[in-house]
Amino acid sequence: MQLFGGVNDNGRRQVRRFFGRTGLTRRGHEHQPRSTSPGGASELDTLPKLLLDNSKRLADRPAIREKDYGIWQTSTWRQVLDEVRALACGLADLGLERGDKLAVIGDNRPQLYWSMVAAQCLGAVPVPCYQDSVAKEMRFVIAHSEARFAVVEDQEQVDKLLEIKEDCPKLREIVYGDARGMRNYTQPFLHRFADLQERGRRFDAENPDFFLAEIAKGTGDDIAIILYTSGTTGQPKGVVLSFDNVLVTARNAAEYERLTENEEELAYLPMAWVGDYVYSVAQSYTSGFCVSCPESGATVMNDLREIGPTYFFAPPRIFENILTTVMIRIEDASWLKRNMFEYFMAVAKRAGADILDGRRVPLLDRLLYGIGSVLVYGPLKNTLGFSRIRLAYTAGEAIGSDIFDFYRSLGINLKQLYGQTEAVVYVTVQPDGEVKPDTVGVPAPGVEVRISDAGEVMYKSPGVFQHYYKNPEATAAAKTEDGWMRTGDAGFFDQDGHLKIIDRAKDVGRINGGTMFAPKYIENKLKFFPYIKEAVAFGDKRDYTAAFINIDLGAVGNWAERHHLAYASYQELAAKKEVYDLIHGCVEQVNRGLAKDPQLAGSQIKRYLILHKELDADDGELTRTRKVRRGFIAEKYTVLIDALYGDADHCEVETQVTFEDGSTGTVKGDLKIGDVGVSPAPAA
Repeated sequence: MQLFGGVNDNGRRQVRRFFGRTGLTRRGHEHQPRSTSPGGASELDTLPKLLLDNSKRLADRPAIREKDYGIWQTSTWRQVLDEVRALACGLADLGLERGDKLAVIGDNRPQLYWSMVAAQCLGAVPVPCYQDSVAKEMRFVIAHSEARFAVVEDQEQVDKLLEIKEDCPKLREIVYGDARGMRNYTQPFLHRFADLQERGRRFDAENPDFFLAEIAKGTGDDIAIILYTSGTTGQPKGVVLSFDNVLVTARNAAEYERLTENEEELAYLPMAWVGDYVYSVAQSYTSGFCVSCPESGATVMNDLREIGPTYFFAPPRIFENILTTVMIRIEDASWLKRNMFEYFMAVAKRAGADILDGRRVPLLDRLLYGIGSVLVYGPLKNTLGFSRIRLAYTAGEAIGSDIFDFYRSLGINLKQLYGQTEAVVYVTVQPDGEVKPDTVGVPAPGVEVRISDAGEVMYKSPGVFQHYYKNPEATAAAKTEDGWMRTGDAGFFDQDGHLKIIDRAKDVGRINGGTMFAPKYIENKLKFFPYIKEAVAFGDKRDYTAAFINIDLGAVGNWAERHHLAYASYQELAAKKEVYDLIHGCVEQVNRGLAKDPQLAGSQIKRYLILHKELDADDGELTRTRKVRRGFIAEKYTVLIDALYGDADHCEVETQVTFEDGSTGTVKGDLKIGDVGVSPAPAA
């Protein structure tokens, strides 16, 4: 997981200053973890031990919620312990042993979170998988991790495992939570979750000392979890994390951000992603706050409004989508409401962020901001479910400065962080009062960050992973002999000691002529526009930059309706001249921004096309975390790239696609190629 910042107008001077012969090191904040029990944090060195502690200290406080059939069902910490104990004893009776791997697959569900901790109680290792993975992708993780057991959500996930079971010889038992559709499944290795827990209660009654004895065997050095990377450049790698990696990092960050048992968090991101594991499990257990699981992916926004979280994480795309929805609604509002919104948002843009950071603001602006809070900001935050947010993070990609400033101007404490699975998320984080839209903050507590002579960001951290599972070569390539972790990202510190990330180091190239080519930076500039959902830039060792663009169907569709433009599909809308004109203006604006930077002025986009289909993880074009697989796309669409760097004004293409039911088909298109003028660079 990486968050990419930007390069400012003084980039050349700062690069010279900070890319010194010995590199530059920044050290994180000195911090001693808070004691969470009379015995201190050191005694609570595993998640199962924390669960035992929370079941006593916070016995009747809510630990986790799930919305089922429209009703929120809440479990207290005492009840969670009972559920986990029954499940752990059931798994032990079924044959799960210390060191075994347990695959966990499905949407965010309490039973799946309990399964991970239940496995850890026995010394087994949970291996969560992305729930939207196709069977082929899942097969690699299950087989590579040598998972002997799996706990899954429902029939859909059971069917995937049945499809690949012969290719995963070590997979022995499958437990499912939702029994709908499972009536005619008679395989002896299939077990219903509730039945397994009942079996566990009988086992517990016969072996009353077993559960606590198994937990007592665990130590902080034990493997807590194996999380697989998204596989942007190849097969995913299994990141092995110990309890010390996870819990020390979680405690440090929680103390730094003053998280308490009073927080409310919504768990809606993939369980296989390190961020969800840290926020929804590790920090929930170390701080004692409640985690809520939405009814489904389609109801997340409604559930967000009902819960009103105080602690929230979302990748930039989520914040962009929310803002797009807001602007669409404003466009459809009455004249009076539109003008009131625009007036008070101008006030918020002037004063909102300064008020949030406690800076001095003119009295008139402060008064107007107060009125705006009653008429606009407050109702808007309430509609979005953001009224109670005390802390919000975004990471994974760069977020547009206008989008970032919009949320902070409303009084939402949105901050950027930079991290990786291999660091248990936290490498840098923005401190309160020092939040910038174009940086990713300063080193997190306990973390040291340095810039190598080659310009690569490197760090030391208590969260640095143990090794890549069954991949010593990759481990050796990632870690230096003296303990520094290579990120693969190019970056530098600004004059305030805040880290800026330019791009993946291996992706930074040169346009013929010498100009630096940073594809991710250019792609993020394009994606700052609500009309552009995805972009892929090309230009290394080429004469100029060219780009593929995916339009955002929701935003462009609404724009088309307001302009009385009829369409029947994404493909038809993307091919319309009016849409090309709309996107053309966005590309020109990006070029004007690039022209202001002496390092990047020569990498302006000269040609582009709008793809006839959306880039899709099922088609191998994106990872499950929505990262572009640039190499795969370049190989798949060679004919389009050749056209962009030729003289043609259009190009015919035929592409194989995967439908939701797993079947495949083809999509044909005759794509227009747009030519864009470049903006003049500033005088030297």
